[in-house]
Amino acid sequence: MSTEVIAPPKTKSQALRSFHVADFPALTGREEEWRFTPLKRLRGLAAGDVTAVAAPKHEHGELPAGVTVSTVSRSDARIGGVLTPFDRISAWAYENAADALLVEVAKETVLAEPVLLRLNGHGADGAAAAHTYLAVGAFAEATVVLEQTGSVTLADNVEIAVADGAKLTLVTVADWAADAVQAQHIKVKLGRDAKILHVQVSLGGDLVRQFTSVDYTGRGGEAELYGLYFADGLQHIEHRLLVDHSVPDCRSYVGYRGALQGDGAHTVWVGDVLIQDQATGTSTYEVNRNLLLSDGARADSVPNLEIETGEIVGAGHASATGRFDDEQLFYLMARGIPEAEARKLVVRGFFAELLGKIPAEDLRERLGAAIEARLEKAGA
Repeated sequence: MSTEVIAPPKTKSQALRSFHVADFPALTGREEEWRFTPLKRLRGLAAGDVTAVAAPKHEHGELPAGVTVSTVSRSDARIGGVLTPFDRISAWAYENAADALLVEVAKETVLAEPVLLRLNGHGADGAAAAHTYLAVGAFAEATVVLEQTGSVTLADNVEIAVADGAKLTLVTVADWAADAVQAQHIKVKLGRDAKILHVQVSLGGDLVRQFTSVDYTGRGGEAELYGLYFADGLQHIEHRLLVDHSVPDCRSYVGYRGALQGDGAHTVWVGDVLIQDQATGTSTYEVNRNLLLSDGARADSVPNLEIETGEIVGAGHASATGRFDDEQLFYLMARGIPEAEARKLVVRGFFAELLGKIPAEDLRERLGAAIEARLEKAGA
């Protein structure tokens, strides 16, 4: 009688994946993937045995031709075709979501205006589970905004399938109320010559943990992933990314920027890029920058790059965390600009590039105003 020895996963792409919570070990907080996350503030989601309550529903206005939004059963064949959970909370969300929001953009559709979907938390006791599936047909071009507000404890999965030759600009906004908790997994699957530009904005909430992963299924895929976050007071905002280059001649760029103010504000950014041995011709770069606006704030930034082939176009990563630039502030004040206004200008310039990538003008203005309101609050 022989006993098979199962080797530990060599890379994160080989980590445990399952749709069932019971397949994942209980979390202790000592795991590498969870060591930065305050599990007690997840309100039972970390244990994976909390009773689920009804999730808030998405709302939308009139839809343009070629776009449909519907609710489907979790048993729909498409659900789970892109995303297989690889952590306990994502599996809990999959098991407990009663249905899924299905957003479809028909093939060869070119949208002139963004599609806006809003989810407003209702503040009910208990934890909610939600699931969204966004499919962009071949050679279509679309901009979709998923905006989340209100009060909620939410675990949600978002599957994104971008077919061959399609282009998707996706803006996700987590502007929760101060007491909200969210653990989210966004999974993107790109077809041949498909492209996604994703802007992830995280402002509100008590604890927000978002994991974004990208897979390529054909040559020529491109992923541009940008993030903007602002932690205030005792907020914990955590972003984790995994870009898995498994096919040749694909490209990725990751650029996240965050600002922190207040004693106890904490942000975490962990960017993982894997270039597998068959992914020749890959071009990738990732960068994270954090701006500390006050004492007592903490930003953890961990870029990781794993390369299994030398036949690539280029690969690199960078990370920088620094205090507010007093010289820059002095320069502006020396020209007659009051200190409070000068601080706004510096922070606005720090975020300007990322805000400029949001195609919806009214949303850009609202987010800019929200950032400035936080700065005014700190100076009050």
